[in-house]
Amino acid sequence: MTSRLPRRIARVRPLDGPPSAGQSSPDTSFTDQSLDEQYFVANDASVFDSAEGMQWTVIDSPFPASRANVNSPARLGWERGAVVSEDAFTFLAPSVPANVFGMAHNTGQPGRDLPPQAFHKAASSVIGPGEAIQLSPTVGYVDPEAELTVVVGVASRNLTLETARSAILGYTIGNDVSARDLQKTDELWISAKSQDTFTPAGPWIVTELDHSDLSIGIIHNGTELKAASSADLGWKVEEILVYLTSFMTLQPGDLVLTGFPAECARIQPGDTVVCRVEGIGELHNPVTGASWEEHPA
Repeated sequence: MTSRLPRRIARVRPLDGPPSAGQSSPDTSFTDQSLDEQYFVANDASVFDSAEGMQWTVIDSPFPASRANVNSPARLGWERGAVVSEDAFTFLAPSVPANVFGMAHNTGQPGRDLPPQAFHKAASSVIGPGEAIQLSPTVGYVDPEAELTVVVGVASRNLTLETARSAILGYTIGNDVSARDLQKTDELWISAKSQDTFTPAGPWIVTELDHSDLSIGIIHNGTELKAASSADLGWKVEEILVYLTSFMTLQPGDLVLTGFPAECARIQPGDTVVCRVEGIGELHNPVTGASWEEHPA
């Protein structure tokens, strides 16, 4: 039996916006939703930056049970099966999750010597590639953490090591941005991990990926920091999913960040952060001051 080849799946937004009132659309019920328009696209090219890798095909949502992850109504050039060039859209976070989890103390044998421990990150903290990580001037010391991230494909409860992979649509890159000073004062880490923009994710989902030994690292302001491997995680992907689903149901589109074994560096407004995971690619995000500080509600 041969294994299936990996494919990339992305959630994207067309750059040209929805059709105007005078423009024909295959769906006559289409309403102006330029801020929310989204489509899922797929690419089977093995070389991501090849000419073939830049041409994507519009597909049905890979999360059919999730209302938040449906395609916008089809329109000219964005019907199912249409081929769209990468320069015609912008990448969004790979899904709209109901839940986002990270794993605490999950590096090497010291992490494995502890019981598995998860923390919650607000779904509202998720941003996509190219969007800014925004730091309040009072947030203190902040680190990025590049992490292999599981994208859940189907509702799952009480998984076992034998069934855990059935829950996985694929893998993406997550950046578990963390306010270190707040971690010291907030035992649950909510304020340290769930601030707006503190979970960049993307740029796409890669299916059928052997996650056992993938290089993981960060480029901070153009300087490559010391990388590590997914093999350095204390608790592995399947074990993490077994643990989480022992007490809750994971939903289609949920993101599970698995842990950060590599080197990081403090980020500040004006910085750039690139998170790398072998076999997936790179997730680029600038760092700015918080826009809500400049324009209070």
